[in-house]
Amino acid sequence: MSATKPPSPVHKIQNLVIRGLLGVVLALPYRTRVRTMGWICAHVIGPAVGWRKRIRKNLALVCPDMPAAEVKRLERAVANNVGRTLIEIYSGAEFKDHVRGTPLAGPGLEPFLAARAGGRPVVLVTAHLGNFDSLRATLFHEGHGLGALYRPMKNAAFNDHYVRALTQIGAPLFPADRKGITGFVRHLADGGIIGILTDVYSMRGADVTFFGQPAPTAVSACDWAVKFDALVIPCYGIRRPDGLNFDIHLEAPIPPGDPVEMTQAINDNLEGWVRRHMDQWFWIHRRWKPERKRAVPTES
Repeated sequence: MSATKPPSPVHKIQNLVIRGLLGVVLALPYRTRVRTMGWICAHVIGPAVGWRKRIRKNLALVCPDMPAAEVKRLERAVANNVGRTLIEIYSGAEFKDHVRGTPLAGPGLEPFLAARAGGRPVVLVTAHLGNFDSLRATLFHEGHGLGALYRPMKNAAFNDHYVRALTQIGAPLFPADRKGITGFVRHLADGGIIGILTDVYSMRGADVTFFGQPAPTAVSACDWAVKFDALVIPCYGIRRPDGLNFDIHLEAPIPPGDPVEMTQAINDNLEGWVRRHMDQWFWIHRRWKPERKRAVPTES
């Protein structure tokens, strides 16, 4: 369903429930609300909506030897991070104030600053790891505005206030439809910075892997980078052990070349970070979809 269509009665009810929960939690002091929403998602929402089953399924596919106790821990910890991320996004100005002053670090920082000083466009590729919007908010504070691409929610009623929450962190925002992508690419071509989440299944994506399993991934970000001579930098907002603050890390730029090879390099880079922070990646996503295996061409 397109986010522009009127919401169905079921979606309206879902939205009312979500808005009610968010309203109650947002009334709490910032640190308490983040911890509370994490707990709610780990112990109430996660089990109710099937997140635990999805997490187990994904881990069984890519980490079949993981001890059962660790799988159990991740069922709760992953959902906790999802809840914290959601309420942080909805906290808008308070979230931005909280991450203000978070230092940018990593081998990609100097190339990034040099590109911006020279007016060169930059593609920041990130993922559903830690809180990806901590990176966006920090960059805005440092004077590096960027255009971001988002996927409209199927629930149109929920999508409206979700996009408003994202906009409070920074703009411009572009929906992942034909018109939005055109504006997104134009922003890059004009010498801007774009940020894009690349860790999602793409039916028409390249035959690349993630955690050693086929994970079709869109190569569009790398296509645009090659076309407009943009720097491609993987970057992540990693949640610290206190659960409230972040480390912003910019990786070394991905060498320009074949977009499929660049995309595989991005997946490999992300995998390394996920393995170090297994509880911070959104294992609730259907990232692999092995039931949709595509036919492999045979040699003639």
